[in-house]
Amino acid sequence: MLPKPRYLPAGESALVVEFGDTVDPKIHDQVLALDAALQHAKWEGVSETVPTCRSLMIHFDPRRLTTEALADALAGLDYAAAPPLRRQQRWHIPACYDAPHGEDIAEVETLLGLPRARIIDLHEGARYRVYMYGFAPGFTFLGGLSPELMIPRRAAPRAPVPPGSLLIAGGQALIASCAMPTGWYGIGRTPVKMFDPRRERVFLAGIGDELCFERIDFAAFDAMSTAAEAGEFCARHEYLGET
Repeated sequence: MLPKPRYLPAGESALVVEFGDTVDPKIHDQVLALDAALQHAKWEGVSETVPTCRSLMIHFDPRRLTTEALADALAGLDYAAAPPLRRQQRWHIPACYDAPHGEDIAEVETLLGLPRARIIDLHEGARYRVYMYGFAPGFTFLGGLSPELMIPRRAAPRAPVPPGSLLIAGGQALIASCAMPTGWYGIGRTPVKMFDPRRERVFLAGIGDELCFERIDFAAFDAMSTAAEAGEFCARHEYLGET
């Protein structure tokens, strides 16, 4: 974590507030606290906030605000005491690791020297935090991957993975929302649509929510995929702190 936030202009209508240079829950908590404070404050001229793993991008109307004025106002904002925007939830996401969905498991086995069963157990057994959506609409970036699954990104992207692919690389886990070439490794797939513009709830999980995977077989995957196409969530969730 940085000793104090850095204010980085992003063009004439956005400012990035950076809290650190690693993927860390304490840094992310700072990002979410500032986001919550701005949402509650409803400052005139601020149009949108975009939280990431370690920073918050603030979009503003340059006809109403300047970068300097916004940075000065942020420096005087007590956001540590801001109430959260929403109650944190835990999502249980079904995951199929059976062929043909774990396309790159054999390659990961070779690179990490781990048996397939261990790779699946480590991925399924972790508790993840939803850090951000980014790169492409609905791509869900997760922290909390086991250190045993630390694998670097590919030197060159592989062929497109299908939507719902469960990817790992660089110490992070990811749920892909659409087919796209990637430098990450696909070890499974979920029928859940983390992003669906046809739904009222376009993004399934909230930033800062907890997420875990629950293994399903190929038949369950197909049945849930049909339900997901019809608009169902196909994922269980509960509010954290409830008994």
